[in-house]
Amino acid sequence: MAEADLQRFLKKVRDLQAFVAASETDPALRQRLRDCSSHQEVVNLAAAQGFEIGRRWGELGASQSGESSLLAGPAPATGHESVSVLWQGPLWRLERIHSCGACSPEGFWYDQREHEWVCLLQGQARLSFEDEEAPRSLKRGDQLYIAPHRRHRIENTDGGSGTIWLALFWWEAAP
Repeated sequence: MAEADLQRFLKKVRDLQAFVAASETDPALRQRLRDCSSHQEVVNLAAAQGFEIGRRWGELGASQSGESSLLAGPAPATGHESVSVLWQGPLWRLERIHSCGACSPEGFWYDQREHEWVCLLQGQARLSFEDEEAPRSLKRGDQLYIAPHRRHRIENTDGGSGTIWLALFWWEAAP
């Protein structure tokens, strides 16, 4: 590990320890921590207290990666996502999707005619499928195939640095 990486890691550990110590001496903070239901809510609570604990091990900031990196670039505004077409052909399209605290509108279901394969490169997400009882939780490295017309929706994605997806769409015949 390079010295700069070691120093960033040690600072995160110190901030995490200080945040834990603060939560042990402040009952209101401890209750707010107890009320968190996701990693991102804990990160946001810590940031509100002045502690930077958000970057996961191995995540690169935009300044550390080249412009061709799939992980580089700022997150979109909270509640939004940005989509970039990386490459496409007559029967397929490869996209980079960067979601930040995004979710599908109430009652909305994606019902697309193309095949879709997604891989989560950064962050976490929860997806619901109309034909399944419980939402699926996805984390970095998880991948998923979605058949045409399989109705699904985004329940939530990470805020902060967001969730980055690599998505491949393809058709049986030209659209």
